[in-house]
Amino acid sequence: MTTTALAGVVMIVLIFVTLAIGFPIGLSIGMGSAAALAIIMPGTNSLLVSAQKMFQSVNSFALLAIPFFVLAGNLMNSGGIAKRLVGCAQLVAHRLPGSLAQTNIVANMLFGAMSGSGVAAAVAMGGILGPMEKDEGYSDEYIAVCNIASGPTGMMIPPSNIMIVYSTVAGSVSVAALFMAGYIPGILWGLGCMIIAGVMAHKRGYTSKSHYDFKTVMKTLWAGIPSLLMIVVVIGGILLGVFTATEGSAVAVLYALILGLIYKNIRIKDLPKVIFESVKTTAVIEYLVCVSGIMGFVMTYTHIPTLVADAILGVTTNKYIILLIMNVILLVVGCFMDPTPAVLIFTPIFLPIVQTWGMSAVHFGLMMIMNLCVGTLTPPVGAILFAGCRVNNVKIEQIIKMLMPFFIVILICLLLITYVPWFTMVVPQALGLV
Repeated sequence: MTTTALAGVVMIVLIFVTLAIGFPIGLSIGMGSAAALAIIMPGTNSLLVSAQKMFQSVNSFALLAIPFFVLAGNLMNSGGIAKRLVGCAQLVAHRLPGSLAQTNIVANMLFGAMSGSGVAAAVAMGGILGPMEKDEGYSDEYIAVCNIASGPTGMMIPPSNIMIVYSTVAGSVSVAALFMAGYIPGILWGLGCMIIAGVMAHKRGYTSKSHYDFKTVMKTLWAGIPSLLMIVVVIGGILLGVFTATEGSAVAVLYALILGLIYKNIRIKDLPKVIFESVKTTAVIEYLVCVSGIMGFVMTYTHIPTLVADAILGVTTNKYIILLIMNVILLVVGCFMDPTPAVLIFTPIFLPIVQTWGMSAVHFGLMMIMNLCVGTLTPPVGAILFAGCRVNNVKIEQIIKMLMPFFIVILICLLLITYVPWFTMVVPQALGLV
């Protein structure tokens, strides 16, 4: 076995062995990559190259958007914006069967889109709407599955931190194009969840009890419009060229802070705690990006992407079958790995393959992200699954059966996104972003 091949094998084996033992994903990637680099470049050279690659991987203006969007999301969580979004969501869903569960789904789409975090959306909306749904007689299981299944929509609808990470790894992919490409897939996912929630509600007799007169509608809109305008200001500013996505993230922080202070839900003395929580979240993401820089160098040096491509193309050259194989791999990976490290690992492996037949990096990015979002709903990692169960006080085994119809609809949406480029490309193409 050559030194290059040995380094590749050592990296892969060490990463998976340490993950199996229970090491954090960032430490596993770092240890495996560092060990492989030590084989390729014995002595101090490996340490020097490691430091260079770690710095280069985070030396990106685009990545600066992540800490700002994380902070904006935490400010919105604390600033009363979530409750006002719930009011707006109720206006949309109050006449549908299971109106409060439908409100939960719409609110997850709105709040998740603003915060960029599916977990934050599921926790915030579950905490606000869960008690209201119980008061209307909804079962704990029904409340939980509607909240959990719709949680990942916020990772698809911009702004989205995972899209920023993908744009950095994929190279020269417009963040604005990715943001715009995410709208239809995210809305499709949400609408699919609303259909299933409505069918379940109809069978269980969860009819709407809400009625809004004109005065109530106007009062709710008046309270919610400033919060909703955040999306318009940030995304509109990016599209109009007023500011970049990174500058837009800073605008989002300022906007969320001003609203929180106006609503009197945020006090100046609360800011250090909010900032500290944002720093912790950002540090995890940035560390993963750092160690992935070493891993990416080792993968390129050992020709792992080429070997994987040859292996897949050795099975079939049919692009539709190849996309199906990739979907299956990413769905399985998503069960065991968070979206961020999975994007960092598999983008340099799969993207060159699909680009051989001209598939857009934007289209592939949305396909990959949607696959990995499904993993947030599945054990053993399933961050949104566990968070939703915790906030709604149910056990996973109680809701798995009820989640199955949601999974079927979500997978149908995934196939549409995979095989019909129109769903991802129509908006960015119409706006001249691709």
